[in-house]
Amino acid sequence: MPHSNSALKRFRQDDKRRVRNRSRKAEIRTAFKRVLSAVEQNDAVLARRELSIAQQKLDKAAFKRVLHPNTSARQK
Repeated sequence: MPHSNSALKRFRQDDKRRVRNRSRKAEIRTAFKRVLSAVEQNDAVLARRELSIAQQKLDKAAFKRVLHPNTSARQK
């Protein structure tokens, strides 16, 4: 555990960010699974809608630096 006040604060901030980032990454993985599921069902309309949602989530994650922008671009 950190000893100084600033290190304690940094520890708390890092913990909050880690939880937030993990949930965002989980949302992205879920969105990918929904796209693949729609493609397997041969539902083009649903697949386009889910792909759009997945791309929005990737763009937002890249903008917030949860993911590297190149990672986001590659996954799209």
